[in-house]
Amino acid sequence: MRQAPAAACPGKAMTDSPQVSVVMGVYNGASCLGESIDSVLGQSFEDFEFLVVDDGSTDPQVARILADYAANDERLRVVSRRNEGLTRALIAGCGLASGAYIARIDVGDAMEPGRLLAQKRALDAFPDCHLVSSAVRFNGPQWEPLWVNAGAPQSDAPRTVVSDEPDSGLTADIPHHGSVMFRKSAYDMAGGYRPQFYYGQDWDLWYRLAERGQFFLLSEVLYRARFFPNAISMANSDRQRRIAHLSLQAHCLRKRGHADDPVLEQAAAIRPANGERIAPARKQQSGGYYFIGEALRRQGNPKCRDYLKAAIKASPFSARSWYRLAQSMPLR
Repeated sequence: MRQAPAAACPGKAMTDSPQVSVVMGVYNGASCLGESIDSVLGQSFEDFEFLVVDDGSTDPQVARILADYAANDERLRVVSRRNEGLTRALIAGCGLASGAYIARIDVGDAMEPGRLLAQKRALDAFPDCHLVSSAVRFNGPQWEPLWVNAGAPQSDAPRTVVSDEPDSGLTADIPHHGSVMFRKSAYDMAGGYRPQFYYGQDWDLWYRLAERGQFFLLSEVLYRARFFPNAISMANSDRQRRIAHLSLQAHCLRKRGHADDPVLEQAAAIRPANGERIAPARKQQSGGYYFIGEALRRQGNPKCRDYLKAAIKASPFSARSWYRLAQSMPLR
């Protein structure tokens, strides 16, 4: 069940010129939407606007939840659109952003209370820094701790993360798309998210931001992300790899002074099939359950058995799931 709108923020009003714009794209996910919203509205830094783009959700609960929150906190603004995917939702949200900085968050994830303040301070302190991220704690569906990704490069100040070498790529590891805050001016100058990238829109943008400024990875965990077994993203590893390769190709073309239009045409062809976003196949769900179960098993968490059993139920002949389940039996 969702949480009620946070009682700590009734009547909060947005300033005429908020310093930060938080942008979130929403497609269903009503059961965990409230947690994500609460983590934004509960930030210690309060001078922000929260742009939530409803990307044509089919669950009527989503609209009701968003309306409830918007009625209780003027900083939250709902933008409703027909379903066109996350990239176009983010283009719409970032296009409406009035803050000097844009912070991202994904539905189902959560910000630590000091996230916006820490990242804003970093951008304030370093004018040549265009993007700041942080360490991210990855969790299972019920917030079971899996691991922490600290990102790279680790340093006490922003770093240049691209080189002049002809075929070299990005040397930064951004732990999670939702963990970033970037300058609105740099985003606009770079051309923003590009609609040709249905998948991997973040890496395409990171390359173009890095070509113009520095990145900073804060060492503290400021963002918590969750893996869900039935998430469509769990089934798109092949497409993500192809898009990552195309993003690198586009970057290398630009370094040589060429247009990247041929790469954009290839990227635009990588899209989901009809209905794919609505119903992941049982095999895909099995892979999602296995991924979470194995991560928990490696942490020594006996709850891994629940996920491994769910993987077997979705795909009874999965030898790896049976094997890992047997390995998990001594865990207590």
